[in-house]
Amino acid sequence: MTTLQHVSGPEANPTGPIRFEKRMGRAEAREQLENATFDLLVIGGGILGISTAWHAAQSGLRVALVDAGDFAGATSSASSKLLHGGLRYLQTGAVKLVAENHFERRAVTRQVAPHLSRPLKFYLPVYKGGPHGAAKLGAGVFAYSALSGFGDGIGHLLSPAKAREAVPELRVKDLKAVAVYGDSQMNDARMALMTTRAAVEAGAAVLNYAEVTGLRFTDGRVSGADLRDKVDGTEFGVNAHVVLNATGPWVDHLRRMENPAADPSIRLSKGAHLVLKRTADWGAALATPVDKYRITFALPWEDMLLLGTTDEVYEGDPGQVSPTKADFKQILDEASLSVRSEQLQPELITYAFAGLRVLPGGPGATSKAKRETVVTEGRGGMLSVAGGKWTTFRHIGRTVMKKLAALPGYSLGAEMEPMANLPHRLPLPGIANPHAVAHRLLSDGGAPLPNLGEDTAKHLATHYGSLAFDITRLAGEHPELAERVHPDAPEIMAQVVYARDAEWAETADDVLRRRTTLMIRGLDTPEVRAKVQGLLDRK
Repeated sequence: MTTLQHVSGPEANPTGPIRFEKRMGRAEAREQLENATFDLLVIGGGILGISTAWHAAQSGLRVALVDAGDFAGATSSASSKLLHGGLRYLQTGAVKLVAENHFERRAVTRQVAPHLSRPLKFYLPVYKGGPHGAAKLGAGVFAYSALSGFGDGIGHLLSPAKAREAVPELRVKDLKAVAVYGDSQMNDARMALMTTRAAVEAGAAVLNYAEVTGLRFTDGRVSGADLRDKVDGTEFGVNAHVVLNATGPWVDHLRRMENPAADPSIRLSKGAHLVLKRTADWGAALATPVDKYRITFALPWEDMLLLGTTDEVYEGDPGQVSPTKADFKQILDEASLSVRSEQLQPELITYAFAGLRVLPGGPGATSKAKRETVVTEGRGGMLSVAGGKWTTFRHIGRTVMKKLAALPGYSLGAEMEPMANLPHRLPLPGIANPHAVAHRLLSDGGAPLPNLGEDTAKHLATHYGSLAFDITRLAGEHPELAERVHPDAPEIMAQVVYARDAEWAETADDVLRRRTTLMIRGLDTPEVRAKVQGLLDRK
């Protein structure tokens, strides 16, 4: 299993390899995976697989987690970056579901990962001729806030003038009122990485860029997988009593490895987003009704503006999903319902991305489909989990574990600590008040790095929590790592080494797209990529 240990002495010599933490290398990880029989092999390093591995390791199981790409490399880092109760679900009468979502949202934001998520105020504008009236939306946001225990304030109506003070780019023509409610926001990639680290600290063995080439069978039951290391081409295998298919959009591909005649179990919906430079500060997010069922978001995120999302059936290769010109037009057109045109100029766009929602198979429009989690068992005993939403990632992990405990045949129940006996709000690594961390990073007594900018201190505190001190300590030991990755960004080079040695980064994209957001903010210049790749190669 991956171990983390601070490096000092000769190994920290700046003329040699620069390392922050020694962790198991890929060759050692492969050897460990190949030479043990695990209780549970989780295939798929998106948040569903990561959460299940975390909960399984907490339960005392011997767990392995592998992914063909990077952890959270696909759908799990292509979300709208929200932890939310699901305001639109109230229209269908799903009151219990909204209350459960709010419970999970509050738990993550307040007790599990306050360093990685934060409350965010939302404005829901009501325009003349829009799909909903002010009275309906006012009542809706009041009920929504009541279901969250009024923990984010009382949902209410606001005048257009007051709303414009917080969101200068709000379009006020024909604006009748603004409904106000509260939800939460996060950095999805970093939340997934910290959950992976939590799984490792609980005892799980993990490896990214390990592609399944075939399943192993014993007496007709799935008993492991053959894999190929995509970094060096090495082939190896993992044996396990139970295999969980948590591959998201690829779930049916793996099911057909178990049973070539397996019928499709899911359908896919593409959601695209645009990221733009902001022309003004935003004190709230916009959630604008497009029609009776759909809402488009304009979200202040990472000092940028995140717009989206689309919702359309996708039937192509999941690995080739990407935004199209039609997506660009749709997102900008829908944003223009509530955002002034000055903020929506194409030259402000820095990045676009698309992900795939995994929905239960069946008829009906994808926009009306419930984001429920489905767990099925194949004829070879492999479990497949699909669906769900980011907000309930911990609940999904617990749900899968309960299913595992009840499996016929080789039951993991006897091996597991009952879920009821485990803490329900176990925090993720680095948990701390980010304001306190930033203050300590800048104070004379707590700063291991002189001349640390306020923007860098805030960035480290809100992306790493208390682990930020490890990064600044590394930069203090190696002054060249205190330099900024890009002159216009708060990130420092020590984060690249940390990503490589403590967060499983293998490529420049891993660092620039998921360990940081430099690529999303349009700052991954050729010079930046060369510097990052140089440190990744300096092992």
